[in-house]
Order: sequence, then C-alpha cells, then structure tokens
Amino acid sequence: MNFDTLLDKAIRKVPDFPHEGILFYDITGILGSPEAFRHVNQSLAKLYAGKGLAGIAVVESRGFVFGAPLAHSLGVPLILVRKKGKLPGKTLQKAYALEYGEAVIEVQPHDVPVGGKILVVDDLLATGGTLKAAAELLEAAGGIVTDLFCVVGLPFLHPERVLGNRKVQTLIDYAGESPEPANSPVIGP
Repeated sequence: MNFDTLLDKAIRKVPDFPHEGILFYDITGILGSPEAFRHVNQSLAKLYAGKGLAGIAVVESRGFVFGAPLAHSLGVPLILVRKKGKLPGKTLQKAYALEYGEAVIEVQPHDVPVGGKILVVDDLLATGGTLKAAAELLEAAGGIVTDLFCVVGLPFLHPERVLGNRKVQTLIDYAGESPEPANSPVIGP
C-alpha cells in the first residue's frame, strides 16, 4: 500500500463538524495505526534531520503528538504553543482568526531559543491563521521560524494568502470540498 493511501484511509472525514458546512479531517486514525504513525514520524525525521533546528514548536494539541517524537529524535527542545490560560508564569500571547471563530495562543518566552531556528508543527493546515500566529509569537520571543509542518494540507483554502512565502510542508493534501486526496507531497520511507 502506498503512503498516500495509507494516510488517506487513516484520516476520517467528518461532515458538518464542528459546524454545518465544514468537512473535518480527523487525524486520530493516524494515531490508531502504528504503520501510519510510523510513516509520519519517519517522514518528519527525514525532512528535518540536519537542518540545524534549535527547537520544535508544537501547536496545541494535536501538534504535540507529531512534534514530540521529532524533538526527541533530533535531541532538541519541545516548545509548547498553547491555548490562552494553559501556561503558568510569564507568557506572550497572540490572537488570530479561525475558519469558524477566534482564538488566542501563548508561549513562555523563556522556552524559545533566542536566535535559534524553529520548526512549527501542527496536524492540519487550513487557512494558515494558527500557523501564522504561532510563527509571529515565536519570532516575538526571539526565535527564527524557518519551517512550518502539518500532516494534512487543505490548499483549496489558500493558506498562502495568510502565510505568504513561509516554507510549509505537508504529507497529504486534499484538493477541495471532496474528501479525496490531491497529488500529495508524501515522502516514502
């Protein structure tokens, strides 16, 4: 089985969640499939080994699951980007628009390696608002965001309008309102 098919089968498509008219791409099936989860972890390691990263920033909460094994593998710190009110002590905050609402994320500035290269990891790239907010927050703390990674991409929502020229990598892309995968930039073992 090729990895496009493996990932696509593991990703459940849920219509009208969390609101009517939204097709939700549920990545929890990847976590329930050791083969799919291994593929994602191996792909991340191939993509980012030797890039001189000083930290892996993970967006709450599903980004934690994919970024933590990579940080461990590369021997770099894991930087938590959390929802407002979840981190103790001094934090920097950033508000941003979601596809269906608004949110605020925060980071503890002492966790961000000043002048260090940072990869931001999340599960899904839709409009790009969350990733942009995370990157700006990390940069405000002194980090240098060099790359953004999401397992699933929805290019039909045009995240480049929000992210501009930031370097983004996904493993599987969905072309439109249909739950069928597009030509995906999947990296094999």
